Amino acid sequence: MADSMKAGKKPLIAVFSGPTATIQNSEPLVTSNKARAKYGLSPRNQPDGTPLRFDVLRPQRLAAPVTVYVEQFSAHPLERDSAELYGPPDGYLDAAGAFHQQRTSSEDKPVYEVTLKPEDGLYPLPYMARQANGQPWEMDGTDKDVPAELCRVPFFPDGSRLFEEIDRLGISEDGVGCLLSGKAEFDFYRALPSGGYAKGRSAGERTDIGSGEIAPEIRGTDFFPYRPPYLRQEPPMSALARVTNIVQGALSSGKYSGAIWLEGSPFVEETIYWLNLLIDTTVPLVGNSSQRPHGAIGNDGDRNIVDAVDYISSRIWADESGNDCVGAVAILDEQIFTSRDVQKADARPGGYVATGGHGGIIGRIGHPGAPQFSFKTVKRHTHNSLVNTRHLPDQVQGSRMQGSHIGTIAVPIKDGTGNLLATAIPKVTLLKHARYLPEDTAGSAEQEVDILARIDRNLRTAPLAGFVAEGSAPFGAMSNSVDAALKRATFSGMPVVKVGRGNASGFVDAKRDPLAIAGNNLTATKARLLLMACLLKFGCLPPVADAAKPSATERDATKDKLKQYQEIFDTH
Repeated sequence: MADSMKAGKKPLIAVFSGPTATIQNSEPLVTSNKARAKYGLSPRNQPDGTPLRFDVLRPQRLAAPVTVYVEQFSAHPLERDSAELYGPPDGYLDAAGAFHQQRTSSEDKPVYEVTLKPEDGLYPLPYMARQANGQPWEMDGTDKDVPAELCRVPFFPDGSRLFEEIDRLGISEDGVGCLLSGKAEFDFYRALPSGGYAKGRSAGERTDIGSGEIAPEIRGTDFFPYRPPYLRQEPPMSALARVTNIVQGALSSGKYSGAIWLEGSPFVEETIYWLNLLIDTTVPLVGNSSQRPHGAIGNDGDRNIVDAVDYISSRIWADESGNDCVGAVAILDEQIFTSRDVQKADARPGGYVATGGHGGIIGRIGHPGAPQFSFKTVKRHTHNSLVNTRHLPDQVQGSRMQGSHIGTIAVPIKDGTGNLLATAIPKVTLLKHARYLPEDTAGSAEQEVDILARIDRNLRTAPLAGFVAEGSAPFGAMSNSVDAALKRATFSGMPVVKVGRGNASGFVDAKRDPLAIAGNNLTATKARLLLMACLLKFGCLPPVADAAKPSATERDATKDKLKQYQEIFDTH
């Protein structure tokens, strides 16, 4: 049990920031009409040309204390209807705006007097900033289609500001706040963040876990936003090693009661499943995302985070030994999904589905009542996963073209400290089947020039590689020519997984193709991640002398090796 769960202490939770995370994204900071009026700028109007009724208020910090007067009975239209239940106001404001403790006229307004202080935290206020040239901000950049250096990054660099705003401005069903700090304490990690410091950051200014200063960071290398859209860059395959090492390093410390992973809604399903497979931990891992940016009307991400904290604190995930018994989950829209079976289906709150047709949503959380499970997964995960970092070897064999034949080379998997090497991440390619695609009916591998080209490139650049073939539902059948080309891959050392296309509810049968791995009821994207993990554990298949004409002995050796992969696919 983590130290933070003992003796009634608040749980300590690690929060990891991932890429292109709408859940850590804010809407554009637009200059308010108050600022425009102050500086003689044209007001921002409604589409019909009339002035906007209100300025948007954005959470900001006061620089000095300020006393304000709040009109009594202005918090709700029916407060005054129960006036007899209320105590007296602090005083009255006369027509000139002067404060008096006693009423001086029937026109005086009853008010509450309150002093707002910087240490109170964030307050919603008009956004007063302008561009350096004096013009108002209208979007993330100084203008449309400007280069990155003229764009502000709307994504938070770590989770600390997001959690602060939820804590300060979020309201519970009991009408109170501190929805996060009232339940837990948090450490923040920039595992693969969406926002970065283009000018660097001093050690004293850091809010995440780390030491020393942050050097100037590069978009698409150190951080991965998606706004403006034309500047979007995806994290590379090697970034999975960085994610794995940071999460494993934090959770190996033993001080955390759980962890939250924040990422973009289309891809949180992939990373949280990877962590479910690779991370050796006995505490819960929760993936959160959002279909709408933080602060937007109808935002779902803030509630998902609150629910994740409630889930970790509830300990419904713990077995009799106090260890996590369900593995990594995604908590979205008050539903608890297993990481293996969750998929984004639509870009709206509630747009997540369970894949595979046999479960996936294992419980509910949020209003009303305490978190509850309906089912528990039987698949291996985290601390009992057979492909977690503890079970990965220091090196495996990979296939490589050596002159005119295919040989094997040693591929380092871990460095001297046990961290996963970025160079070790396998290259697994997705293929999709449809009818009427083959150019002829002969079933010749030579027709599949794209697959053959990928095999050739893998043999030169990716010693750990494989394919996931998304075939007919649910059996994973491909065309004859594709199957022939994929046999070339198999006998070149690259394992092939077959799955049904789309969100197939049935299971691929291992007997249908003894030279391929049956992908169970996994989607192609999840099967890809599991195959990558298997390649890190087992290395390549034994390459044969002639991939187009394997001998019976070579075929048997390949089948024997594939059994190791199949065992993992049957149990994870």
